[in-house]
Amino acid sequence: MSERSLRGMSIGTKSLETDSNVAFVDRKQIKYRCPNGHVFAVAMVVNAEVPVAWQCRCGQEGELLEGEGVDERKPVKPVRTHWDMLMERRSIEELEVLLEERLDLLRTGRLRRGRH
Repeated sequence: MSERSLRGMSIGTKSLETDSNVAFVDRKQIKYRCPNGHVFAVAMVVNAEVPVAWQCRCGQEGELLEGEGVDERKPVKPVRTHWDMLMERRSIEELEVLLEERLDLLRTGRLRRGRH
């Protein structure tokens, strides 16, 4: 490779494009407030559906201050624990029978602790 470099311009830091002959769309400022008290505005197209919440720079979720927005939040599902999933497959009576079988195996020495 040669030891040449381009001189006279910072490649990548300056654009060679201009804004001439560019038609900008109409925009509006939508204001949000996060729980930390930050008020911030987001520029959106005039006919865009406005979300009810937008993430603030601090990482918190900002709520829409004025106007009507589209609530895109999904309903929150309750957390399923291992016990919930087990109860979907077995009844308490079946679990008691399984427990007794395993305890009998431990007591007779046919099953050791720590091994499955």
